[in-house]
Amino acid sequence: MMVMLVFRAVVFTICTVEGDVLSPLLMKGDRVLVNRWSYGLRVGSDGGIIGYSRVGRRTVSRGDLVAFENPQNTSQVLICRCVALPGDTIEHNGEQMAVPGLVNCAGRDHYWMQALGNDSIGDSHTLGFISEELIIGRVTTIVYSHDPAAPFWRGWRRDRTLLSL
Repeated sequence: MMVMLVFRAVVFTICTVEGDVLSPLLMKGDRVLVNRWSYGLRVGSDGGIIGYSRVGRRTVSRGDLVAFENPQNTSQVLICRCVALPGDTIEHNGEQMAVPGLVNCAGRDHYWMQALGNDSIGDSHTLGFISEELIIGRVTTIVYSHDPAAPFWRGWRRDRTLLSL
């Protein structure tokens, strides 16, 4: 039991897709595997005894499916595709903006995360730039999927079991 808790806390975690912001790639009810080491293991936090850092830090790549904590509610995990990296310039609402990074003294690298579907409630259109500190890891696999509207004994999507992303 203890080994499994450490494994989930340090190596991988499983998140449930609750919306359709990444449809058709991810569906409501998918259980996805998130690799916590893909961008380096998060250690500490800005407000904690140990300041924020990453062990084995690697940068997010454009196009990655990224799991991150909602900046407005850190107990909620969101999944989006990274479309802009620190130093990139993007256009949002007709205005050109530079994605902040360490080169312009922002303190943390930031990323522009975007949903695939029409619902942009959980992406950078409404949340703004996502700080590296909030990033949990890269989404790698759909472990299994169950239609949440179906009864437990039905609704299993076998074609979405162990599907690499």
